[in-house]
Amino acid sequence: MKHSVKTSWKQDMVFESDLDGHKLIMDAPEAAGGKNKGPRPKPLMLASLAGCTGMDVVGMLRKMRVDIRGFNIDIEAEVTDEAPKHYKKIKIIYEFSGDDLPMDKLEKAVGLSREKYCGVSYIYKQVIDMDYEIRIRNQE
Repeated sequence: MKHSVKTSWKQDMVFESDLDGHKLIMDAPEAAGGKNKGPRPKPLMLASLAGCTGMDVVGMLRKMRVDIRGFNIDIEAEVTDEAPKHYKKIKIIYEFSGDDLPMDKLEKAVGLSREKYCGVSYIYKQVIDMDYEIRIRNQE
């Protein structure tokens, strides 16, 4: 399998990528010569991580017959001060809501995503210190 992304410079610091027929605009802040017309590339790395692990976790919880009412993924990342500025530490916070959610199954789904299935996580953890936390809210 091969993935391909085509990216074109539009103007100033604006770039447009075509991802499987979906257009994505990236831009820099005004202070860096951009017009703030889209997200920055590095935070998109975090969004990719959240989407990858989130899809894994939802799919596994469905197979385990765990009925979640809500699911959010918050990612906190520390950036180095020196160039090239890159992420040196990432923390993924998995927050679930629902009634009587079994923590053991949530931990299993998150663990399998982190250790076996999420290709984005696999790549990042080779070079970035990664940690995670599982939270349950509205548990009754």
